[in-house]
Amino acid sequence: MNLRGIVAVSGRPGLFKLVGQNKVGYILEGLDAQKTKVVANITNTKLASLEDITVYGEDEEIKLADIFAKISEKGSTPDLKGDLRAYFLEVAPGHDQEKVYASDMKKIITWYNLLKDLPLFTEETPETPGTPAEVKLSEEKAASDKKTKASGAKASASAKATTKTSAPGKSKHDK
Repeated sequence: MNLRGIVAVSGRPGLFKLVGQNKVGYILEGLDAQKTKVVANITNTKLASLEDITVYGEDEEIKLADIFAKISEKGSTPDLKGDLRAYFLEVAPGHDQEKVYASDMKKIITWYNLLKDLPLFTEETPETPGTPAEVKLSEEKAASDKKTKASGAKASASAKATTKTSAPGKSKHDK
């Protein structure tokens, strides 16, 4: 399953294909029937690549592509208005039931229903790095992850630092 270049945009329903990038932001094309083009501003819009999305697991995180594959094997999706927990236990065994909310399950099933009829759903993920915009998006995600880890390390280091008391400074009049 090739999820490369497919993104979810914060504050917008549906999924988008990353087409390119310009000075202002990312150029996205809606995966719905209208195929609308949107420019997502780099500074205030968050994009999440479906290729990188994982679901909280009890032991380890579960990749979204693996969940989509199990839903595909199952062949049908439940009604979104019903209880999805039992269905989700079948398609994502080992997910953390406290951290994965009903809204997350609905979103994943909705995304699956959008993607299942597209040709990219059945093609393999290419080994090439992707378009320049896709590469930049993955680099930005890696940089933000690194920044988060670094700021967490700095916070714990500063919390461990001992405070030093010193004698009052000498002025030029003291001899």
